[in-house]
Amino acid sequence: MNDKKERGMPVFLINGFLEAGKTKFISFTLQQEYFKADETTVLLLCEEGDTEYDPKLLQETKTKVVTVDDVSELTPEFFRSIEAAYDPCRVLIEWNGIWPQDQLILPDDWELFQQITIIDGDSFEVYLNNLKPLLSLMVKNSELIIMNRCDDVADEDIVRYRRGLKALSPQAELIFEDSDGEIELELLEEDLPYDLKADVVEISPEAYGIWYLDALENEERYKGKIFEFTAMTLKAPEFPKNYFVPGRMAMTCCADDMTFLGFVCKAREARLLETGSWVKVRAKMTYEYWQEYEGIGPVLYAESVVPAEEIKEVVQF
Repeated sequence: MNDKKERGMPVFLINGFLEAGKTKFISFTLQQEYFKADETTVLLLCEEGDTEYDPKLLQETKTKVVTVDDVSELTPEFFRSIEAAYDPCRVLIEWNGIWPQDQLILPDDWELFQQITIIDGDSFEVYLNNLKPLLSLMVKNSELIIMNRCDDVADEDIVRYRRGLKALSPQAELIFEDSDGEIELELLEEDLPYDLKADVVEISPEAYGIWYLDALENEERYKGKIFEFTAMTLKAPEFPKNYFVPGRMAMTCCADDMTFLGFVCKAREARLLETGSWVKVRAKMTYEYWQEYEGIGPVLYAESVVPAEEIKEVVQF
């Protein structure tokens, strides 16, 4: 498993607020066959909760724990000293949830191999209401987000949490767990704020965010259907002829953290449009490879694109 010479030092970052379950998750992962290593693993412990690591487990997995008391300690010299002292094959970081994620700067030859966020479902509402900027930094680059302790969380709240986390981190896989294990979670078609059985599905300004996120994940629901919605125009020189992106600005964290959410659209009117203009689009949705999606994603084929009044409100989750 030691490929650090070829690819750089692999770093696994596990973050989350205090008592979210990070230590339990790391302990479980160290025991798994797929994660075992023949050489030393260094675990940088950036906060200490009530749960402690089992010394026997650390010995059996060749894991050395190094305590970090303050984010200012994480300098290039510190990382070099870790490499010199332990010659590890990989580094795990149990990140302190109140340290802004953007303060982690790794050496050039260290690679952030995977980032995982652990969230306590019982406390998530508090974090969402009071610590959203920190939460946004925490999850936005995560490949996997696990929300545990969901036993007493209402189904409608889990759906809401899922929508909010997906807006903050569209690329992340989301897992929700209760004491019995993973929760099967699906936003049912009848729960959607628009009628997918209509010949033309009208997407209201309030429903745009839900439509955007659900269409990314449920090709079978949306492929081949015709939608009508109002959006702002985005054009770029690198787009092929007759393509543009109709979309809306969304507030994923706070007023200073805005994101443009839209799908690629082919339309004969595209060459006449200017970035920032508002249009009403009627288009059929397909799913195709597109470089901006880094894979398969929704692509719209317009039946009509006409001028429209600006929607002043931004999309919120």
